[in-house]
Amino acid sequence: MPPILRAIHADITTLHVDAIVNAANESLRPGGGVCGAIHRAAGPALAEECRRLGGCRTGDAKMTGGHRLPARYVIHTVGPVWQGGQHGEAEQLASCYRRCIELAAANGISSIAFPSISTGIYGYPIEEAAAIAVTTVHSSLANAPAVQEVIFCCFSLRDLAVYQQVMGRM
Repeated sequence: MPPILRAIHADITTLHVDAIVNAANESLRPGGGVCGAIHRAAGPALAEECRRLGGCRTGDAKMTGGHRLPARYVIHTVGPVWQGGQHGEAEQLASCYRRCIELAAANGISSIAFPSISTGIYGYPIEEAAAIAVTTVHSSLANAPAVQEVIFCCFSLRDLAVYQQVMGRM
């Protein structure tokens, strides 16, 4: 059976999936937006575990436990800051999604939820980011048969509409 891909409007910290993805900063410290919400919901042990990871490069991903979250794991990935689209942002954003799927597959994760990486304070245009997210995840799943469900968890109804439109074109 092919994996299920869907977009929903929800608080990612409440989802009962194997892993949620954190749109992290390079230091993996608690920040604002989705990162701050994940750290608050998971509790202080998440920040301590992140501190021991030694940071994360843009486009890469690292994994921790979920601590007080319903999800067993958090996969932290650092998206690019939007600089107009001519500085490798698309490749870096695609790498975020690809690395998260690779980590999920390597760790037997069957369900994973993504926020809209880089579209908050990093300024990536939602239409372009959603297209990269959906296309990259869809192609990455060919090499990740263990991953059976992918959720694009949208914070706003506007973002949800964009993801649904992109997914409708597939």
